Amino acid sequence: MSARLFLAALLAAVASADIPQTTLLDRGYRQMYNLDFTEAHRTFHDWESAHPGDPMGPVSDAAAYLFAEFDRLHILQSELFVRNDSFLNRAKPAPDPMVRRKFELELARGKKLGDGILGRTPKDENALFASILRIGLRADYLALVEKRYLASLGEIKSGRLLAEQLLAKDASCYDAYLAIGVENYMLSLKPAPLRWLLRIGGAQTDRNEGIQKLQLVAEKGRYLRPYAELLLAVAALRDHNPGRARDLLKSLAAEFPRNPLYGHELARLQ
Repeated sequence: MSARLFLAALLAAVASADIPQTTLLDRGYRQMYNLDFTEAHRTFHDWESAHPGDPMGPVSDAAAYLFAEFDRLHILQSELFVRNDSFLNRAKPAPDPMVRRKFELELARGKKLGDGILGRTPKDENALFASILRIGLRADYLALVEKRYLASLGEIKSGRLLAEQLLAKDASCYDAYLAIGVENYMLSLKPAPLRWLLRIGGAQTDRNEGIQKLQLVAEKGRYLRPYAELLLAVAALRDHNPGRARDLLKSLAAEFPRNPLYGHELARLQ
């Protein structure tokens, strides 16, 4: 094969490779992690206008509402997770009722679209992932904003079961591993008697499994990679590994310079 033909074949192979293309969804999530919530909402609305039948539009818009509340209420401060007494005994946040209504509305619209697709095509990967994300967002709101921990457990389990279903079909949907990682890691932090009761109820509480799945999302995830990295930084702090936490937070701070959370936590590690 001549050099010219070889180069043409190589370019054709690259063009046909399954390389994720940057979309409005990618842009919206980056804006969200960078605390530019107004632009994130606008970008997700643009995606929805172009893809009115895609449940990822309203579900992603719900994510922007949730992360805006996290930022306003300073919920994602690692101290809440590093110290169990601080997290469990903190004062109940005061959620914005207007934001809550918008959040629930977007989740409901995403559910309607996703359920409609899954009713026709039960194994549709995009609809399954949108459902996993929707359930995870609701679980986070229940636990972290409303402090309704028991109510959040059912959502966490449902999301993990759906994630297992999706990953059995497509193991490369790396963002879906977050549902498995969060359940295993966060519930592994509970006292042993409670973990035993949780396992009887069908929950998963394997710490190592949780860390492994979070690491997979941090390495290969698309939309949820920064969130997985933050959770790994929290895990590193709990494990008294400030060097690992520092590396993760430095990377996040460089990638999302408008988000002061990472810099704040880095300063606490000095």
